[in-house]
Order: sequence, then C-alpha cells, then structure tokens
Amino acid sequence: MESPSPPGKRRFSRTLFVLQALLIAVVVSWVLDLHRKVGLNFYTEQMLLAVLGLGIGICYLATSKRRHALNLLAGVAGLALCLVLAWRYPQLSTELTSRPLDGILMSAALAALVLEGTRRMAGFSLVGFTLGGAVYAMVGHHLPGVFAARPVDFTRLLVYVGLDTNALLGTPLQIAIIVVVPFILLGQVLGRCGGSEFFTDLARAWMGRYRGGSAKVAVVGSALFGMISGSAVANVSAVGLVTIPLMKRSGFPAQIAAAIEAVGSTGGQLMPPVMGAAAFLMAEVLQVPYVEVMIAAIIPAFLYYLALFAQVDLEAAKRGIRGEALERLPQLLPVLRSGWYFPIPFAVLVYALVEWNWPAQYAALAAAAILSGLSLAFGYKGRRVTVPDVLNAVVSTGGAVVDLIMICAVAGMFIGILNITGLAFGLTLQLLAITGQSLPGMLVLTALMAIVLGMGLPTLGVYIIMATLIAPALVKVGVPPMAAHMFLLYFGIMSMVTPPVALSAFAAANIAGSDVDKTGWTATRIGWAAYIVPFLFAVSPSLLMKGDPVTVVWAVATAAIGIWLGTIGVVGFFYRAIPAAERALFIAAGVLALIPGDMFPGAIVTDIAGLGLGAVLIARELVRKKAIA
Repeated sequence: MESPSPPGKRRFSRTLFVLQALLIAVVVSWVLDLHRKVGLNFYTEQMLLAVLGLGIGICYLATSKRRHALNLLAGVAGLALCLVLAWRYPQLSTELTSRPLDGILMSAALAALVLEGTRRMAGFSLVGFTLGGAVYAMVGHHLPGVFAARPVDFTRLLVYVGLDTNALLGTPLQIAIIVVVPFILLGQVLGRCGGSEFFTDLARAWMGRYRGGSAKVAVVGSALFGMISGSAVANVSAVGLVTIPLMKRSGFPAQIAAAIEAVGSTGGQLMPPVMGAAAFLMAEVLQVPYVEVMIAAIIPAFLYYLALFAQVDLEAAKRGIRGEALERLPQLLPVLRSGWYFPIPFAVLVYALVEWNWPAQYAALAAAAILSGLSLAFGYKGRRVTVPDVLNAVVSTGGAVVDLIMICAVAGMFIGILNITGLAFGLTLQLLAITGQSLPGMLVLTALMAIVLGMGLPTLGVYIIMATLIAPALVKVGVPPMAAHMFLLYFGIMSMVTPPVALSAFAAANIAGSDVDKTGWTATRIGWAAYIVPFLFAVSPSLLMKGDPVTVVWAVATAAIGIWLGTIGVVGFFYRAIPAAERALFIAAGVLALIPGDMFPGAIVTDIAGLGLGAVLIARELVRKKAIA
C-alpha cells in the first residue's frame, strides 16, 4: 500500500487541489440537484463516471513517489477516459449488449486503472479477491457441484464488470459518492472548526476528575467524535493525539493506553447518527431508511461503550490511577459556553432524518452548512474560523474520500462477478451444507470469516463481501435480515482491533510508542464484550430495539449488569485482586445475565441465575471489604 505524501510536499499539489475541489463541487451540486434547476439532465452513471475519473486522477497523482511521468500519464488517462465514457454513456448504454470494440477496450482500461489505484490506496486484498473472481468466472464452469459457474465470455465479462450498473457503476459506488461523501465533508468541517478539540475538552470536563479519568476521557471523547467521523483510524488520529499522552502521564502503560483508544475509536463506526460508510450501504442493501439502521445500532453501541467504560474503571482501580487535578482540567461551563453551538448541527441532522425524512446526504450537507455558519460567527476558545479555513476543509474532503471511492468501485466489480457467475448462490448452499443449517455453527463460522477477511480489508470491503456471500445463508437459517447484516458489520469492525492486522491498534500503538502486537492483543481483551454481543442480537431482536418496551428494557438492563460482572472477572479486580476461581464465577454470572430473556423459551431463567450469582459474589466482596475496614 502506498501512502500519499503530505500535501505540502506533494508534486502536482495545485493540480490536486483543483481536482479535489471539482470532485466535491460535482457531488454537492448533484445532491442539491442544481443541474436540474438549470435545465440539464444527466444519467446518474454519468455523474458517477465523472467523480470516479476525478478520484482516479487524485489517486495516481497523490501516490506519486517515483516515475512521476507515468503517474501523471495514468492520472490524466483515467480522468480523460471517465469523462469520455460519461459523455458517451447514453449511447453506450444501448450498445453494450452487442459488445462494441471501443466499449470493450474502454471498460478494460477503466477496470485496470481502478484496480491499480485501489491497490495503491488500500492494499492488495480486495484487488486480489476481485482478480480471483475474474479467474473463477473464466474457469468456474469446469468445477463440480455447487461451485460450478455459468460460462461467461471474456469480452462480456470485461464490458459487464467495467460499465454495467450491477458492477463497477453499481450500488456501492453510488452510495459512497452520493451519500457518504457529504458525511465525510461534515466530519472534515467539524475537525477544521475545532469540533474534535471541543469534544475532547467536554469529555475531560465530565470525566477527568474520576479515577482513571484520562482513560474515561478517551472513551467518552472517542464516542462523541466517532459518532460524527465514522472512521476508526481517523478517530485515533484526531482524539488519540490528546488522550494517549494523557493516559500515559496518569499511569497507564503505553500498550493499555493505546488499546483503550483503539477500542474506543473503533466503536465510532457503530455510533449513531453517522456510524460508518458500511451502515449507509447496509440501509440500501436492506431497502430500509437509514434511520432504521441507526435505531437498530443504538443498544449494541451502548453496550460496546459500557463494556469499555467498565474495563477502564476497573483497570484504573487495579493500578491505583486517580483522576487529574481539578486545576489542570477544563471547566464544564466555560467549555459549553465556548462550544455551545457544536451540538446544534447534529441535532438538526438527526431531526431531519427522523422527523422530516430527508435523504441522508441532504441532511448531512445542511448540518455542514449550519456548522460552517456557526463556526464563522462564533469560533471556539476565542479563535475565529475564517472562510478560507472552511473552504480548505471542504476541498480537503476531495482527497479524504478517494480511497473510499476506489474501494467501492472495486467492490462493485466483485459483486458484478458474483452476479454473473452465480458464485454467491453456490457458496450459500455450500455453507448451509457445511454447518448442517446449524444457527450456532453458521454464526461462529461467519464471525471467523469476517475477522479473517478484515485482516487485509477495510470495514467497508469486509461488509460488502460478507453481505453478498454470507448474509443470505444467515437469513436462511433464521436470522432476521437486519440482525444478520448488523452481525456482519460488527465483526467486520472488530477486525480493526483483532491481530495480526489490527489497523486501529496499529495507529494507536504508533502514537503511544508501544509494541504493535501486544497492543492488538490487549485491545482484544479490553473489547471482550464486543465479541459476544453480536451473537446475542443475532437471535434476540430485543437488543436491536425490536419488541415490546418491557422486553427491550429488561434485555438492556440485564445485559448491562452482565457486562459489568463479566468485566470484573476479566480484569480480576473489584476492590481487591480476585482469585482465579472467583474470576471464573464472575465471568459465568456475566455471560448468564447477558443472555436476553427472549433469546429462547425459558431464557429468563438464565438472567435470573446470572443476576443471582452476581448478587452473591458482589455481596461477598462487600462483606470482605467491610471486614477489612
């Protein structure tokens, strides 16, 4: 994977600025429907090709470390090719079934440029899957049984993959450009206007004084900023630069400080209202409003951060780490006075999505506009944001979204190959046969596959592949569609902190100066509950806000208590160090209480047993504490 060089040191920096500005201008004007207002009508695919061409140009120029002439040629060729395709698309769309030579050549060139660009931006994994799928499309009809593919002519494959609306120009690219880009723009404006600093200050004012306060600041700050940014690594970079040094100064070992920030930042992709790019695609795949995905994610996100918060609290108690001195902390009222307007755009965003039923992308642009206006008017901590600051934030979005655009283009190609070969259907049958249509077996196998895939793929890539290949099998064995897709998203996200390739943990370890592998395994331990909760909501709709209110409240309350009890066992500390045998009992009590009452007939008994065992264990510890005192 090639990393773009810093903007100030890049060759072609002025060209990159122009291309980024044009990319954002095209997307924003499309979302606002400006072309229709001036009497112009375009196919959606024409807009997608124009943005993709700009993305290809930015990709090749931004990753240009050597052979600058070749990179310039590739970038210009990619942009020119996409613009020609966009111009000719109305005519080509009626001719593609006859596979004209120019259509074949242009489609092949576009696919090659996109694959190489994605390799540069996101590594070889997704590209490798796609190339493997292309090989399968050519030879798959020779394979036996359910793995046999439909025979596909090579020229038909090229035209289909590169220009069909079920492949490269399909749903993933459309969602990325039309829906996700406006939300990333909102996050870029937030960062440039002091939003990350405000949320960190707010978290320090709330939590800094309590034991382990610096780590609790990391948890709360990552949750607040993550619900807007929707990017794990970006969250680590924005919040971790402040919180990781704070945790180290307060007494947390470097690898634990890095692991806490990595787990906290990773959870941002589960936090409504924005979540991550995969959540928007999930809504499209399920054919439901995005607000339904938001609602389904609320309880899992709450349990995720509750588990992390409990872990941090007990780790601090175990190590005797106190809160920060009050004189070193920002005061709550001054922080709110300086940044009182930051929550307003996001309140408008949520209200527009829930009450006004606005399209998500339109609501995001409205929130970004409100945030920009308020920042220009009031600033933060006496620092005024200028118009050039806002414009630079908007333009920088054009560079920030290139990897997303390239990944979604290749993901569309991969889905197209699955469609044209019939592999997805065959794999579903094979998975059902391997697991004997056993729900537990299917869930365990799916979780392992998602984590393994996530070792080399971004979350969006994991979700797209798993949603295409595995989700139908999960639904077939009885998992509700929303739960099945949320399960896949959850484990795709957890790959960000699961070794050996844990991108969030790696980013945090670089800031903390800790060992990368140890940080990853520590993050896995700290995020233990996140590996259990998906199995529960996969078979219990109450944890996805489905069912009567009493059942939902009971499920959330017992799950919260279960997480607390289990965390005591995992950390091995309450008011004192807990022996191994009692730790096992705490973990057992936590797991029993975690099981929702509607998971299976009679499951309420496990809740009662877990709560009862937990009450006995806690009472015993309190009696011992009183006796010692």
